[in-house]
Amino acid sequence: MKNYKRKDTICALATGSGIGAIAIVRISGNQAINICNKVFSKNLEDVKSHTIHFGTIKNDKELIDEVLLSVFKNPYSFTGEDVIEISCHGSVFIQQQILQLLTKNGSRMANPGEFTLRAFTNRKMDLSQAEAVADLIASESKKAHQIAINQMRGGFSDDLKKLREQLINFASLIELELDFSEEDVEFANREQFNELLLLIKEKLTKLIDSFQLGNVIKNGIPVAILGAPNVGKSTLLNTLVNEDRAIVSEIAGTTRDTIEDVINIEGMQFRFIDTAGLRDTSNKIEIIGIQKALEKAEKAKVIIYLLDATADFKAQEKEIKKIKKLQNKMIVVVNKTDLNPNICKTLKKKNYLFISAKNKDGIEDLTKTLISIIDTNLSSDETIISNSRHQEELSKTLVEIIAVIEGLNNDISGDLLAINIRQALYHLGLITGEVTTDDLLGNIFSKFCIGK
Repeated sequence: MKNYKRKDTICALATGSGIGAIAIVRISGNQAINICNKVFSKNLEDVKSHTIHFGTIKNDKELIDEVLLSVFKNPYSFTGEDVIEISCHGSVFIQQQILQLLTKNGSRMANPGEFTLRAFTNRKMDLSQAEAVADLIASESKKAHQIAINQMRGGFSDDLKKLREQLINFASLIELELDFSEEDVEFANREQFNELLLLIKEKLTKLIDSFQLGNVIKNGIPVAILGAPNVGKSTLLNTLVNEDRAIVSEIAGTTRDTIEDVINIEGMQFRFIDTAGLRDTSNKIEIIGIQKALEKAEKAKVIIYLLDATADFKAQEKEIKKIKKLQNKMIVVVNKTDLNPNICKTLKKKNYLFISAKNKDGIEDLTKTLISIIDTNLSSDETIISNSRHQEELSKTLVEIIAVIEGLNNDISGDLLAINIRQALYHLGLITGEVTTDDLLGNIFSKFCIGK
């Protein structure tokens, strides 16, 4: 963490490593312009901020590359410092030569996430917004991107800021009462304070509850495919991901372990999990596979339970009843309808879906059903949290708020109420960065890529 505290000038490759059409080398710090002046063909001292300049990079007299330099002068930059971005050709050799030149002339290589850390320390963003930068880079679906953008633009921060301000106002009145404790003076209206606390409790509960949705959007919605052996689970997985991910065989019990793959459906990531066939067996390896299948099903957000259109339906439906506790998140799908077309009429009164995974019939209806049961219609101003650290601190805040509400109802003295209020403010402050420690910052920013 010591390097994070230093104010020297840092540099790093801002684009992905490897060969490409162009690469961008980023420099930030109070010596960024002076360092670039030593290697660039044009003097940047008097140029305006947010301008781009064409020229050459040289190592003494040796020409390294023709480049474009983008200049962002403090405080109007991402980090709040002087920032220069060098757009060069994407040769790995050129990238390394430029970085070596910059370090030779006074900069050092940046630590992971150090540019964003400097943006945080220079008050260009709060800590939750900084974490959203990493989420934005890692987003692999439209919904995950939307959550990260909302948080990075301050939606979550604004909500927390309002909560803290309201709490601080009443906390200051409670603290003032303590200064006049001998005079038995009450500055904080207890009725108004209780109303505020109930509103805060409601808001915190809503944010905490949103984590379940936010987390699955961020990491992909797990969908377990269950059913008897040879019902077509592996064929369905292969059809959904459009490649042969799982072995398909007429031999029962081929799938012994779980197989996973991810696809994007209408901007949402789904993690499909092919599992071992459910049946009574004495094979020890297969028994382990079945146990793992049921474990995955319990953790999954959705279960696709496959039935075989050519097999005994009463027997298959009895198997479904054996896992009654999982039925609330189950879609029952009848497969192999190409081999028994009349099954759709026979079971039309049942709330089943009918497909032929082999022929890809009914797959579109299945994917539409998956989308419909996941409430992902996020409004542009809706706050959804997807960060487990935020969820943990919000939960701790809620515990303290509930303690204050109970204290008010039981006429607890102001000094005891103040303890819980301070703790609530502390946990909110850990989210936004009003309260930080070196260990906290080190843990957060070490997970960032170098150059961001």
